[in-house]
Amino acid sequence: MSERLIGLRGVCFEYPGGRSVLDGLHFELARGEQIGMVGANGSGKTTLLHLMVGLLRPRAGEVEMFGAVRRREEDFREVRERAGLLFQDPEDQLFCPTVMEDVAFGPLNLGRSREEVPSIVARVLGRLGLEGYEERITYKLSGGEKRLVSLACVLAMEPDVLLLDEPAAGLDDATWDGLTEVLGGLDHSMLVVSHDRRFLKAVTDRAVRLHGGKIEPFDLDQPVPHAP
Repeated sequence: MSERLIGLRGVCFEYPGGRSVLDGLHFELARGEQIGMVGANGSGKTTLLHLMVGLLRPRAGEVEMFGAVRRREEDFREVRERAGLLFQDPEDQLFCPTVMEDVAFGPLNLGRSREEVPSIVARVLGRLGLEGYEERITYKLSGGEKRLVSLACVLAMEPDVLLLDEPAAGLDDATWDGLTEVLGGLDHSMLVVSHDRRFLKAVTDRAVRLHGGKIEPFDLDQPVPHAP
């Protein structure tokens, strides 16, 4: 039986004001699984990813990551080293002046030496078609370039699992094709949130839908219904 990397049991979450988003949700991701997730806007997909890495905490239920139930801030420190979260908005991920500094930040924090980090950065950028971007000014990049650099920041940390929030949003056709090839060639365990079902069919093995606060199996050839 495959090792379970993520296990959510009975998770409930509501925003200030009482709007319930997740209602007794159960979800599991095993090592080697690549799962796509769909759902209407506001259904809680981003919220779910943030709960997994401790940026939010559930009102009820358990968040198990890498074999341990995580409750306190210190519990999630290991999680954030092993789970690579790609934010939906690249502006939330990129904060250094240059691409090199942004992509190098994670490996340096994980203890990689300053001598080996430049080769890590170059390798990851090359994989994403961003050769020579090291000295580019981050805030001057296009939206699609920022999204790819954000993914480079995640991949440079060599995480055990990828949690990707709308990685293909706003990409032109050529960049979409390149990203699909990259992600489709990875053997990482991953949960990919996207409205682009064609993209999910290309990079994941199966799909689920977040609907009514719970997760259920979903056929990517079927339309996503509106939230109730």
